[in-house]
Amino acid sequence: MRKLSRALALTAIAGLGGCMWAPGQYMSPKQFAPGKTIEDGHIQLVTITPQFLASEHAASAAAALPTELLSYQPEPYRIGAGDTLYITIWDHPELTSPAGTQQQPAANGRLVRPDGTLFYPYVGVVEARGKTIEELRTIITQRIARVVESPQVDVSIIDYGSQRVTLQGAFVKTDRQPITATPLTLSQAIGAATVDPLRADLSGLVLTRAGRQYRLDLDALNRGDSNAPDIYLKAGDHLFLPYNDRKEVYVVGEVMRPQALNFKTTDMTLTQALGRVGGLNPQTSKGEAVYVIRGVEDMQQKPATIYHLNAKSPASYALASQFAVRPGDVVFVGPAGVTRWNRFVNQLLPLSNVINNAANTQDLLGR
Repeated sequence: MRKLSRALALTAIAGLGGCMWAPGQYMSPKQFAPGKTIEDGHIQLVTITPQFLASEHAASAAAALPTELLSYQPEPYRIGAGDTLYITIWDHPELTSPAGTQQQPAANGRLVRPDGTLFYPYVGVVEARGKTIEELRTIITQRIARVVESPQVDVSIIDYGSQRVTLQGAFVKTDRQPITATPLTLSQAIGAATVDPLRADLSGLVLTRAGRQYRLDLDALNRGDSNAPDIYLKAGDHLFLPYNDRKEVYVVGEVMRPQALNFKTTDMTLTQALGRVGGLNPQTSKGEAVYVIRGVEDMQQKPATIYHLNAKSPASYALASQFAVRPGDVVFVGPAGVTRWNRFVNQLLPLSNVINNAANTQDLLGR
């Protein structure tokens, strides 16, 4: 019976060893050579080195704004249907404020009707749409001069209802913003809407104008000492700021707090990703087995890439600080040899107890 017990134990060890070294449970950098492709070309391994980072930085283009956005300069404001005008005829309050001088200006305002016209006493129906404030003032002055001697006319807009910019996405306030006589810039519109600081993806703002979409990386444009130049908005522009709930990096393996990380900026470095999960587990991790797995979701179109970092020395974190992870990346930290052995023993001990109990039962039955 003791021979049977030893045989069962050896079989169990062999079986557990096979499980421990099963494909996918551990990956060693010694298995691959830099740039080598494995599994029929579906995966390639790239070592993170200073030379590799230099080539990556040289290939990346600096954030730039489209020329057509920068070159646009707003014209003088033109009145539109839905605007409310306040027309003043000096020394003639009966014309300026027919509802009474104690009323709010809006009560004495003149609404531009949907057909673009408005009515004013002794002037009649005037085509206001498409005209500047000065052009409309001139027309009213000429017509009212028939009944008012040397009229002094002033025209102002007290409510802009015709030309607006719409906003959607990760803003605190998504109310439509009017285009007024004072040109509206992109930064002013974003400031008034207030970016949601926790959920917004600052690198993914989309400005839609006349059916064309412009992707603007606010983070890159305002990074460091640089400030993005002003972009003037047009009536009908649409701003969409995406949420960062789909912009995730997954950090797994031998780290202190494995989790999915959201980020709202242009990129996140490997150092930042490891830092946000508490770093490598000092008892269980293997410093030379830090990997970034990229492109797994699109392996049918092109090979996935595994980037390898040997993080055994503090100097390696200088490389990690220059390596940018991307949404969808999986950061994996492999286990140290002693960790694999401890897990093997922890798997073996419960089974050895089962074997011993079985052997003792056989002894009792043999008696």
